[in-house]
Amino acid sequence: MKMADRDAFIAAMRQVASSVTVVTTDGPAGAAGATVSAFSSLSADPPSVLVCLRSGSRIARAVTANEAFCVNVLPEHASGTAQTFAGHLDHLCDDRFQGIALTSSRSGPVLDGATAFICTVGNTLVHGTHTIIVGNAMDIQNTGLRPLTYMDGAFHAVRPQQPLSGEQQCR
Repeated sequence: MKMADRDAFIAAMRQVASSVTVVTTDGPAGAAGATVSAFSSLSADPPSVLVCLRSGSRIARAVTANEAFCVNVLPEHASGTAQTFAGHLDHLCDDRFQGIALTSSRSGPVLDGATAFICTVGNTLVHGTHTIIVGNAMDIQNTGLRPLTYMDGAFHAVRPQQPLSGEQQCR
């Protein structure tokens, strides 16, 4: 079976908007955090999510060892936090949590303003360069704030559209 062209795949994926999240963890393997765009709801029964982390990365090793993580869906004003946890400032400060407002949870730090899914690791699956981690949501902190999104190499804000009237829908 022929696979899609890698460059065509990357170009198409750049057109897919996604919420910007920071996955955090804390436990016996220590605290870690990284900006992650591959996050999704998985099931409501039981409440679960999935994240995809680059296999062998510090965050993947820490989440697996700690058997817990927190997905922080960043609010639209938090692009600086996203850049910090993406490692863009590691050359200035190796502690990504320094100066970041947060509260502790049993699975990892909850970043102020973020909608948080506090999870234990339910399952893992390695595929290609990434590890898919299923998280069982043990607690949720819903801020109700609009999320920061990322598409085509830039951050974006979500804005609702006006619904179509019944007449416009039937044309």
